[in-house]
Amino acid sequence: MDSNASFVHFSDKTTVKVALVGNPNSGKSTLFNALTGLNQKTGNFPGVTVDKKSGFAKLNSTITAEFIDLPGTYSLYPKSLDERVAFEVLCNSENAHHPDVTVIVADASNLKRNLFLVSQIIDLKIPVILALNMMDMVEKEGDAIDVIRLSEKLGVKVVGISARNKEGVEELKQALLQPLPVPQYDFIDIHKIAPEAIDKIKSVLKVKSDFSAFQIANNLSDINYLHNKEMQIKITDALNTLIIDKNKLQSLESVERYKTINRIVEECITRKSAIKTQSFTQKLDSVLTHRIWGYAIFLVVLFLIFQAIFFLAAFPMEWIESLFISISEITANVLPQGELSNLLVNGIIAGLSGVVVFVPQIALLFAFIAILEDTGYMARVSFIMDKLMRRFGLNGRSVIPLISGVACAVPAIMSARTISSWKERIITIFVTPLMSCSARLPVYTLLISLVVPQDKNSGFFNYQGLILMALYLIGFIAAIGSAWVMKWILKAKEKSYFIMELPVYRTPQWRTVGLTIYDKVKLFLFDAGKIIVAISIILWFLSSHAPGNKFDEIEKKYQDYSFRGDLNQDEIAAKISSEKLEVSYAGMLGKSIEPAIKPLGFDWKIGISLVTSFAAREVFVGTMATIYSAGNTDNTQSIREKMQAEKDPETGKPKYSIAVGFSLMIFYAFAMQCMSTLAVVYRETKSWKWPTVQFFFMGALAYVSSFIVYQLLK
Repeated sequence: MDSNASFVHFSDKTTVKVALVGNPNSGKSTLFNALTGLNQKTGNFPGVTVDKKSGFAKLNSTITAEFIDLPGTYSLYPKSLDERVAFEVLCNSENAHHPDVTVIVADASNLKRNLFLVSQIIDLKIPVILALNMMDMVEKEGDAIDVIRLSEKLGVKVVGISARNKEGVEELKQALLQPLPVPQYDFIDIHKIAPEAIDKIKSVLKVKSDFSAFQIANNLSDINYLHNKEMQIKITDALNTLIIDKNKLQSLESVERYKTINRIVEECITRKSAIKTQSFTQKLDSVLTHRIWGYAIFLVVLFLIFQAIFFLAAFPMEWIESLFISISEITANVLPQGELSNLLVNGIIAGLSGVVVFVPQIALLFAFIAILEDTGYMARVSFIMDKLMRRFGLNGRSVIPLISGVACAVPAIMSARTISSWKERIITIFVTPLMSCSARLPVYTLLISLVVPQDKNSGFFNYQGLILMALYLIGFIAAIGSAWVMKWILKAKEKSYFIMELPVYRTPQWRTVGLTIYDKVKLFLFDAGKIIVAISIILWFLSSHAPGNKFDEIEKKYQDYSFRGDLNQDEIAAKISSEKLEVSYAGMLGKSIEPAIKPLGFDWKIGISLVTSFAAREVFVGTMATIYSAGNTDNTQSIREKMQAEKDPETGKPKYSIAVGFSLMIFYAFAMQCMSTLAVVYRETKSWKWPTVQFFFMGALAYVSSFIVYQLLK
């Protein structure tokens, strides 16, 4: 390391801002979890819909580090929104998230590719630590990296770590407390590639390095923080005599960087044996990415996941149901009868119980997704789906949003920003909500349990899981079918390409899986919980009140012996509650839309749930719980038991027959019952055109499909 290098240290600070940046699959998120544990928070970078994760960790007794997990990127070319965020945070010293020091996480087993991003960040002339991750993999492969020599060649501090095993994490923390060298020399002579452009930018702007000036000249239209009129005019005037070929300059830069990278890799890495891990990976990939067996294995994996979701979640769900029944009984017995007791028991507790009971299944779904991602299998799924996607007008990058849509459509739609083709991006955004998200899972589970009781199951194998898998596949078929139609409607000449790296297979990091489950379940409970409590209170009021003196009239009616007939007191109370619900404000709302939904097999109670679940799909369950609690005086029954006991007034048979159950499931599989998704589509497309078309298209598809299913099965 150069003896004349300047150093920075943070001994006089109480908080150090540290940015984590690296290639996808470099282990950056694993390191972030290892450093911060549960002390994390998730949000968005200001002004953009890009996820921002930050967390805190003590470096010593006086200094705390705030770690900012920047989006994964292969380079600092600010083309996609992810790359723009990483570029602007690191390049703009006035950015609120600009770090005191940047930790670059590099996959040591694939150092050559990772050093490209490392070299660009070094050329920004900011304090840097290179964290060589997966050093255990390098040792296992029989190779050796000379960390000291690599540090000398790069001019930055280098620390070897294995984030999955937490090896080297403490050394990395200690490195942050030591004086850090600021890179003095350019990794490559970027000035010779575009001398005039760099000089003119540096004459207008105060930038730390030639590379920063080069990037601004080359990507001015893609850099948000320079988008003010005064700055734009200055830069445009400075560059007005130059013809800048972006592709040529980027190509020249890449060639120069890899020339230097190749020399460094040759000097710093000693290859001692053949790479066994890659050999194992290739053998496994020959099966898992096979053009026929790859799809078959993926379907088997899905089958096992959905079977396990029902089989493993059965017992904890029963415990949660019993717990809420006990809470309802105790609350009803302890509190005096009145509005408050009624609100708590039949409003809030009933609404929450309808969603909390499905936490075990939500946790299992996210656990399986996290395991598949952590092992490297999900990358293979994206790879084998690439060719299939292209036939339907989608890009290979569309696979990621579609698969992510199984968890939640909102971040899935935001992930489509990496697709450079406008046409393919719009199609991906348009069809992603058709993928069955985790918010639909409580709806599916409740309805499947009504249509297919547990006594139809046989051990691990269960028909409920089979139906659940079919619903997810139906959503996927609807998505690619809609994409195929849009392929011919939308016109665009541009083409895009899909390049992705397949990581080596690894055993899942259980800490990472656990943190994912914790984070997702917490998000599900608190986000959905706030909406459900609010809607439950409103529904309770609408269900417990009616215009005029209609409730009094019903009470008086049943005081007349002729209306009592041979009914006992409990049956009379149930009749009164049922009729009160029907004439309540909620009943009036449901009755007003019942004619439109009756051809689908839905009654006015389901109609209320269709309206309220537009706030969030899972609110359907909470709404049904509130409605059936308001119309049922028995607090010892779960929502499923109350719905199973419901009779069709016209036929006298169970209301939730196979026809009604499947009709409702298909409706929720296709309908746009989520205002958050519509809001994010508007934000991503900057137009109300697409969310409006999306809402009516999905609504019509849901209505027609539900109508056909009901008429065929009734």
